[in-house]
Amino acid sequence: MPETSAPTAAKTLRTGPGRLLVAVYGVFALAATARGSYQLATRFDEAPAAYALSLFAGVVYLVAAVGLARAGRTSRRVALVSCAVEMAGVLVVGTASVFWPSVFPEDTVWSGFGSGYLFIPLVLPALGLWWILRVHRMDRD
Repeated sequence: MPETSAPTAAKTLRTGPGRLLVAVYGVFALAATARGSYQLATRFDEAPAAYALSLFAGVVYLVAAVGLARAGRTSRRVALVSCAVEMAGVLVVGTASVFWPSVFPEDTVWSGFGSGYLFIPLVLPALGLWWILRVHRMDRD
């Protein structure tokens, strides 16, 4: 009987730290989507761009969570792109909210680099990208 090789990336992506990432992404997806939806529905005229951005962040978190939770190369790519979009969003919105606060009169999930959420929105995509790339390297070995 031949020996089995190292665990595949599809299995490894959702084990250990991968499970924790999926859980945190799931919580943030729920929180940001609920927050953005509620704000758009009840206070749209106050800051529609900021509230829509929070809703968009929630969708990005949801896509990342699903990409990390599912097995397969395509899911890994989806998770990689989602984490990259999230990182770009946090950096762009965070910079804009610090240097040009009038652009976002109300906070978004990514305002102040995620300061309203203990900077988790800044750290989370970095950890997600690191985990996906680490698993990809393990898959190639």
